[in-house]
Amino acid sequence: MTDLAANPAEIAAADHAQGRVAGERRQVRYLVGAICVAVLAIMLAPIALSFLASIKTPQEASQSPPVYLPSQISFENYLKIFDFQAGLSTYAFNSLAVAGIAILLCLALAVPAGYGLARFSFRGKEVLFLIMLAPLMIPYQALLTPLYMMFAKVGLANSHLGLAIIHTVLQLPFSIYLMRNSFEGIPRELEEAAVMDGSSSFQVLRNIFGPLVVPGMVTVALFTFINSWNEFLAALIFMNKETAFTVPIMLVSVRTGRLGAVDWGALQAGVIISILPCVLVYVLLQKYYVSGFLNGAVK
Repeated sequence: MTDLAANPAEIAAADHAQGRVAGERRQVRYLVGAICVAVLAIMLAPIALSFLASIKTPQEASQSPPVYLPSQISFENYLKIFDFQAGLSTYAFNSLAVAGIAILLCLALAVPAGYGLARFSFRGKEVLFLIMLAPLMIPYQALLTPLYMMFAKVGLANSHLGLAIIHTVLQLPFSIYLMRNSFEGIPRELEEAAVMDGSSSFQVLRNIFGPLVVPGMVTVALFTFINSWNEFLAALIFMNKETAFTVPIMLVSVRTGRLGAVDWGALQAGVIISILPCVLVYVLLQKYYVSGFLNGAVK
């Protein structure tokens, strides 16, 4: 009888404990959600402020102390960007051309290099891999001047190909690292089955591994595009013709207003325009990027 009488009390206590645990979990979820919203607000605040500054009139954008909300919406800053010097279309084409060539070069070199380092065993492989990663520890700014002198002699200065080669050199070590890990994540049984069917190494790479490492290749392409699109110093050194400038160089030029003052409205309009291609490419390739990064870089 005592046990029977105690059962309802125990059940009530257990229900109370479960309710308390559930309540604590809800509080934790609310706290995590609040932290995520706060971090998101901090990340988006500069973009929002840049956009608000870009739709102000030039006088209001340069006002001190600043006014965060525009009194009237003006697209004068965007019109200035589109018509600035050689035109936004020229600078955007230069950036897209350089980024496109850099992507092709990175994939053409990183895919076979990653395949060889992941699937073939040879003496000194790990040492070679470390040597390939060593350029990541060297500040590339120290190499730009001798590279420019060398490129000028062979006619690659002020050319899309020359600047793309520089961007490829900067991005290639990480690309090889990512592709190697992508290939290592594929089961060896697939390769062995293809070899038993008479496939050569190139055929295995093209027909078997190629479709499986598409997420890794997309991740390499995305990183290369963003880094090439935003790179400034090499473009400033290697491109000294106005018609060869890229978007980052245009942003430095467009910020100068009257009497040397900074044209904040035009500068923020240029910032917003320069962000759009990166955001668009990321949104379109997000699915492949997340898969490739998790399967490759975080193996």
